[in-house]
Amino acid sequence: MSTVPPGTPCWADLATPDLTDARRFYPELFGWTGQVTPEPEAGGYTVFLLDGRPVAGAGPPAIPDQVPIWSTYLATDDAELVAGRVERAGGQVVVPPFEVFDRGWMAVFADPAGATFSVWQPLAMAGAEVFNVPGAMSWNELVTPDPEGAKVFYELVFGWQPDDQAVGAMTYTGWRLGTQIVAGMMPPLAGDFPADLPAYWTVYFAVADADAAAARASELGGTILVPPRDIPAGRFAALRDPQGALFSVIDLGP
Repeated sequence: MSTVPPGTPCWADLATPDLTDARRFYPELFGWTGQVTPEPEAGGYTVFLLDGRPVAGAGPPAIPDQVPIWSTYLATDDAELVAGRVERAGGQVVVPPFEVFDRGWMAVFADPAGATFSVWQPLAMAGAEVFNVPGAMSWNELVTPDPEGAKVFYELVFGWQPDDQAVGAMTYTGWRLGTQIVAGMMPPLAGDFPADLPAYWTVYFAVADADAAAARASELGGTILVPPRDIPAGRFAALRDPQGALFSVIDLGP
C-alpha cells in the first residue's frame, strides 16, 4: 500500500550522470543517508533515508544523453490503467509500465506540453514514508506554458480539479483531489527560467531555513537559480545541483 492515496505525489527521484556526487551533495544538504539497492541491474540506485525512513531516490540516467532531472511520481493502484488514460488524453507513454524487482511497478509519461512525470504502483516499497518536514518532499509543481490544456489532461488522467487563485498578476492553480490540494501549477515566470525551457514538474523539499539551505547548496557546488524569496506558502529558493538538476527548497514556517 502507498502511504498516500492514488493520484497523490508519493516519491521523487533523481536521474544523474554522477551518482557518486549526488550521494555526497544531497546528504550534506538535507541530512540524508544513502542506501544502495543491492541488485546489480539497478545500477547503484540509491534510496535516500531521513532518520531511517525513505524520502527520495537517485539513479543513473535511463538513456545516455538524458539531462539530470528530478522526477515526480504519483501513486496509483493500476499503472496500466493510467497508461491508457494518458494516451487517450493526448499524452505520451515514454516508458510503459514495468516491474521494479519486488518493489512495485512504474511507468513514465509526458503530458501534451511535454512535462514528464512517473507513476508508482507499490508492492514491497510504498514510496516515501515521510513528507512536509525538513529534509522531506513537501510540494510538487507543474510549470507549463499551457495551463488550460493541463487542466483537461490531468483531470482525465487523475481526476484532478483545478483550484485557481490570483497571486499578484499571476494565476496559480492548486490541483484538488477530493478535499485535498495535492500539487500545484503555474506558468513560467519571465526572467527566472530560460525562455526555451519546456514544461516540467519540479520537486520542493522542506527546509528549516531557505536562506541557509540555498547558501549551503552553493557551498556544496550547486547553483542558486532563484534566490530565496517569500511566497504565500513560505520562503522558497530554486536551485540546481552540481550536475544541473533543478529542485526547490521551501521553509513552510510553523
